[in-house]
Amino acid sequence: MKLAYSVEEKPPFKKNLVYAFQQLLAIIAATLLVPALVNLGTAGGTEVTMSQPAALFGAGAGTLLYVFCTKKRSPIFLGSSFAFISPLIGACSFGYFGIFLGAVFAGAVYVILAVIIAFVGTKWVDRLMPPVIIGPTVALIGLSLCTSAVSNLNNTSSGDYNLIAILCGLIAFLVTVAASVYGGSHIRMIPFIIGILAGYLVASVFTVIGRAAGIPYLQIVNYTPLADNFRNLSAASFFSVPQFTFLGMLENGTKSLGGAVGVANVLLLFAPVALVVFAEHIADHENLSTVIGRNLIKDPGLHRTLLGDGLGSILGSFFGGCPNTSYGEAIGCVAITGDASIYTIILTAVLCLLCSFFTPFVAFVNTIPVCVIGGICIALYGFIAVSGLKMIQKVDLDDNRNLFVVSTILVLGIGGLTLDFVRIQITSIATALLMGILVNLVLHRGDKKENTAKSEKQE
Repeated sequence: MKLAYSVEEKPPFKKNLVYAFQQLLAIIAATLLVPALVNLGTAGGTEVTMSQPAALFGAGAGTLLYVFCTKKRSPIFLGSSFAFISPLIGACSFGYFGIFLGAVFAGAVYVILAVIIAFVGTKWVDRLMPPVIIGPTVALIGLSLCTSAVSNLNNTSSGDYNLIAILCGLIAFLVTVAASVYGGSHIRMIPFIIGILAGYLVASVFTVIGRAAGIPYLQIVNYTPLADNFRNLSAASFFSVPQFTFLGMLENGTKSLGGAVGVANVLLLFAPVALVVFAEHIADHENLSTVIGRNLIKDPGLHRTLLGDGLGSILGSFFGGCPNTSYGEAIGCVAITGDASIYTIILTAVLCLLCSFFTPFVAFVNTIPVCVIGGICIALYGFIAVSGLKMIQKVDLDDNRNLFVVSTILVLGIGGLTLDFVRIQITSIATALLMGILVNLVLHRGDKKENTAKSEKQE
């Protein structure tokens, strides 16, 4: 695709500020949702709470470290990882120190892999994950998120099925599409901002009518977070220091960790998940490589992206408790807008740092109806899926071996096969990817010998 801004290009500051804010809107819902879900599962009797503003700050800090590690060549945002929700809930019983220690273990796995890859190279990646593997896996990442998008769209994720909510979400989606396809050059760069504002405006109109008429069905927007924020007007209503994880660590120390046994339990909670997410890390960067027309696995190199992801997770958890991961929403935003500028990603991270202290912003984000987010995600997740399908175009599906590999990944992934081993859960995407790799290796095990024989015959 033709990019509006390549990785090294720097948009004018005013424009870049708008583009960065758009990226922020694309990733913020998921980033703020993770700590909310972990809080729902607080365990062990220990008073441990995950702060949404702190998670936002951690995502920004982790992204800046990632950008530094990748030498400003990989335009991707790191946000709170959903893969670590279960380990985080389990780690709550070990206190704040246990949560951070888990992120250290997960990050250490990435760092160790990065060191190994720096020495052995990445040829094995091409062998294990050719387009016949990466294509359907990337498509699967987008398709696996469809349920979330539709659940948000019809409001079942936060309430009862609601046709008005679906209407508001579809308006947000259609306005986003119209802005991206039919808008002028400037409008095409900010379709998500326009779509969210349109959906929010329509939802607000219905809400006002619903409140005036006493009809709860029409009340789509919940303004409670904003009302609570401004109830007592003071400096704290506008600016406050987030509840950083390291502050909880300093206050509670290691008393909840439980010594060596606790450390071992935390290790078993986090390290295996990091190995699983490693495969998704490769898929995300292969996908972004296709979007921007550069091979990120070779430049800046898989070892650098892994190092940045690992260290970014550790730093993000130090502030916000949540380990970070590369976000498909950020890739989708780059694909749709054509803005691959690393400076947009940097400014997005800086905005995360600043907005985490500005309480009205976080409160406002929490008032955006989930149906509007769902409408926007139709476009974001759809582009991820289509990016994977474009990779499959390079695959010879007349060869039954390739057909079996692709079908294995899609059926297991869409079907949702997960593998549970007591404390370790392998997600459906990881399960599908691992089975696809296994099937591909078995079916193509003789390819190298055949190619060698053909070369010798030609000589």
